[in-house]
Amino acid sequence: MYKSALLILSGNAFTSAMTFVRNLLVARLVSVEDYGIAATFAISMAIVELASNLGLQQLIVQDKDGNDSKLQAGLQGFQALRALFSAALLFFLAHPIAQFLGIPEVAWAYQVLALIPLLNGFIHFDIYRLQRQQVFKPLIFSTALPAFLSVLIVWPLFQHFGDYRVMLFAVLLQGIGTVTISHIVAQRPYKLRLETHRIRHALNFGWPLLINNVLLVLVFEGEKLVVGREMGMSDLAIFAMGFTLTLTPTLILAQSTQSFFLPQLSATKGDKNRFSHLAYATMQASLLNGLLPACIILVIGALFVTLVLGDRYVLLIPYLVPLAILQAVRVFKTGSATVALAQGRTTNAMLGNAFRALSLPLSWYAAIQGADLLVIIVIATIGELLGFVTSLVLVRNRLSLSLRPMAVPIAATFILLAAAPLLEMQLGSGSLLWLFAAACALLAGSLATMKDLRSYLARRAFARYSE
Repeated sequence: MYKSALLILSGNAFTSAMTFVRNLLVARLVSVEDYGIAATFAISMAIVELASNLGLQQLIVQDKDGNDSKLQAGLQGFQALRALFSAALLFFLAHPIAQFLGIPEVAWAYQVLALIPLLNGFIHFDIYRLQRQQVFKPLIFSTALPAFLSVLIVWPLFQHFGDYRVMLFAVLLQGIGTVTISHIVAQRPYKLRLETHRIRHALNFGWPLLINNVLLVLVFEGEKLVVGREMGMSDLAIFAMGFTLTLTPTLILAQSTQSFFLPQLSATKGDKNRFSHLAYATMQASLLNGLLPACIILVIGALFVTLVLGDRYVLLIPYLVPLAILQAVRVFKTGSATVALAQGRTTNAMLGNAFRALSLPLSWYAAIQGADLLVIIVIATIGELLGFVTSLVLVRNRLSLSLRPMAVPIAATFILLAAAPLLEMQLGSGSLLWLFAAACALLAGSLATMKDLRSYLARRAFARYSE
């Protein structure tokens, strides 16, 4: 069990680390304003990809017939059709996006980006299907190796272009690599089918995820769009880099947790006792996933910015811990969303993210009124907190899971999370040893309350599909 968990975590960590390193390299090489423009590429990609994503990758893992080759071919065909729509959408939105952000001269770059969703439409679904048997290497190879290539190409691209175009073509190369390797590591022949009943089945499963993804666009990219439009590309660069530093570790842990627990939860959904135990362990793991990166940022965040990014990004330092708390509260929701997804309850994640999306107009109003980035971060955090409470209520009401086993872990985690900024103010960023000791104490205190997670780890037993 630990070997598989370590494989998933290390694979996701390597992929995210390579993306992280690529972003740092680009930020270090180009001007702050050019990095702000480069950050808008990720925003544009997220808008199109998330706004048309129906969760087909999760469906092939969660569905009882997910191992059926005909279902896989149908999902691959629908994915290709969806990709054509996404690529066309980004291509035709290129000029409006550039105009909205005040950089009309960059519209051509967004049109080039339309190739990436098109490429993603032809990924081989074997890399997702094999997760049902706890086989994760194909997925890891198809994401990790292209991310590594995108790092290697940064310097040659910088020598040739010297501006934001470095990011554009590095991302494009990564997309080509992902599709290519997914076919190399696949076990089955690649087939495409378009069948009405398969599409209907996918839409029934995926429409709440589609709405949730639209909300995620607002969650992940909404404030960036506001900052870019109202405050300019330089402030967007600072804000986007803060998101990169604080969001990357939480995404690694959240994606690893879902990859690890979703197949097991799906396999045990007919056994109430086993499912409940796994559900509590999953939700408690998500609490730990949020607290761990916040503690890392508390200890080394300021030092990292100073040493790696230099004086150009020193304005980011005061926002690091507040951003880490924002991402922690966001990742708390992923545990209950994974539990609900295993039972086919795809609307839970959508409703949990609605409050963060609703907070966006408040953030925009605050930016127009001249508020600084901290006010926007606080508004977003309140939205995430309301979403977390909603996600817990939905799990209790829809899945009939008592929240009593979660009460103490949740209370302890929030108390410890609230202590992070107080410790930073009291000890100061220069007291690394004391900050490290305090962070270890926070983590140990949180883990001590997580009875179900500790029990699951001690048992070392996978739950598998019998196929």
